[in-house]
Amino acid sequence: MRLTNKTALVTGSGSGIGRAIAVLFASEGARVFAADLNEAAAAGTHELIARAGGEAESFGVDVSHGEEVRRMVGGCLQRFGRIDVLCNNAGIGSIQTVVDTSEEDWDRVFAVNVRGVFLGCKHAIPHMIEAGGGIIINMASVAGLVGLKDRAAYCASKGAVISLTKATAVDYVRQNIRCVCICPGTVDSPWVGRLLNAAPDPQAERAALTARQPMGRLGSPDEIAKAALYLASDDAAFITGSALVIDGGLTAQ
Repeated sequence: MRLTNKTALVTGSGSGIGRAIAVLFASEGARVFAADLNEAAAAGTHELIARAGGEAESFGVDVSHGEEVRRMVGGCLQRFGRIDVLCNNAGIGSIQTVVDTSEEDWDRVFAVNVRGVFLGCKHAIPHMIEAGGGIIINMASVAGLVGLKDRAAYCASKGAVISLTKATAVDYVRQNIRCVCICPGTVDSPWVGRLLNAAPDPQAERAALTARQPMGRLGSPDEIAKAALYLASDDAAFITGSALVIDGGLTAQ
């Protein structure tokens, strides 16, 4: 029970990595505020936690809009009174080169992946300072560390998340706020499922995604969630500004 008496706000918690983080945090004693663009999916996560005996609330939010994020943070505070852990997990992908990417697609990827993280931090940090500290976990990607084919906007956005994490860590370390990010490789998540379904040959696409990780398999949402739990716990008390890579060896090549 590493998160007993803690409150965790998790965005993008309606499915995949976000749901795995929310459910695991709850199983470790946290009260979970599960937020997602898909309010019904967030409610599904809430229900999973409640059925297991945990305490949770769900909330519909578009993290790219400041007023919605402000209301999300306010809703969490109203329901649970504090935010000890903020997990900025919500994100979207884009499968295009820089030439093929439209200005609208570029802006949309950055609005969710970067502005969403910025807004979460902006609205939660003042309350963390008032409470004496907190932990922020941002979901980046190996795409922020290396170039991936046909992922121009996505790579650029996740690189920005890594840099924003480091800047935030330095700015608020004296206020007892730790800020870290996780850089997963390819994870067997609903987003990857949608990518495969859209491919001309889904089987060949899965084989290609699997082969680019030396371990020869995709990661699982639970594996990323366990890393998030470690970073949110007191076991990681000396870690801030770090980017934890969980990629089956992809960036070691």
